Order: sequence, then C-alpha cells, then structure tokens
Amino acid sequence: MYATQAMAHALPLAQELDPDKVTPGALGFVVFAVMAGGVWLLMKSMNRHMGKVDFEEAPAPAPARTPASAAPSAKAAGPAPGQSDTE
Repeated sequence: MYATQAMAHALPLAQELDPDKVTPGALGFVVFAVMAGGVWLLMKSMNRHMGKVDFEEAPAPAPARTPASAAPSAKAAGPAPGQSDTE
C-alpha cells in the first residue's frame, strides 16, 4: 500500500519533466569521473605488475630414448599366454 502511494506522488513529477532537457547533472559527471579515475589507476597498476613479470619458458625436455639392447625380445619375455615352453 505504501509503494502505491509513493508512486502516486511521484507520477505527477515525472510528467512535468521535459525528456529533451533531462541531463545526468553534476552527480552523473562525478560518478563517471570517479569510475574513469579508478579504471586509469587499475590500468597503471596492471602495467607496473606486468613489467615485473620475468617469464622465460623452459625448453621442452627431450623424449626418453631407450637403447635397442634394452628392448625386450620375444624369447626373453617368455612364452605367450596359452603356449608351452616346448613349442
């Protein structure tokens, strides 16, 4: 009920405003200026921090190479499942 009464009082005020003459005013400018200053300070801080970064990518490790003699042979591995040693 209170919201309805408040809207009834505000409605005549809204009808009196000319839409061509409504501007954000001084408060809108101050809010915009504060936000722009904050973004500028954040960008300055980010550039300072990014300047401190010293990133050097380490070379990729070489793949492990196995010598040919280290590879198991079929005879050294033993018989396959289901086969006997005498075959």
